[in-house]
Amino acid sequence: MSQRDNADLKLGRYDIFFKKPYQILYNVNDLLIALWFLVGSIFFLFDEWKNAGVWLFILGSGQLGVRPLIRIIHSIHLNKHLRNKKQK
Repeated sequence: MSQRDNADLKLGRYDIFFKKPYQILYNVNDLLIALWFLVGSIFFLFDEWKNAGVWLFILGSGQLGVRPLIRIIHSIHLNKHLRNKKQK
């Protein structure tokens, strides 16, 4: 059992409170990445839009690092909540 499974079991009814907002952030981030790469690919088909396409690829590539950052923030938030709960 992973640490995440343990946290889910301990939280019980609080699981939705901690998981749902971050799941929405993951999904919005993934949709934006897909959009940047799709539009960048279309722009790359036309000479006058290639430069903008390259910048969209760079933006999408940079945004790939946002998802792990969201996971780290989620983990910190969850661990802080669990520590506070143990202290009470």
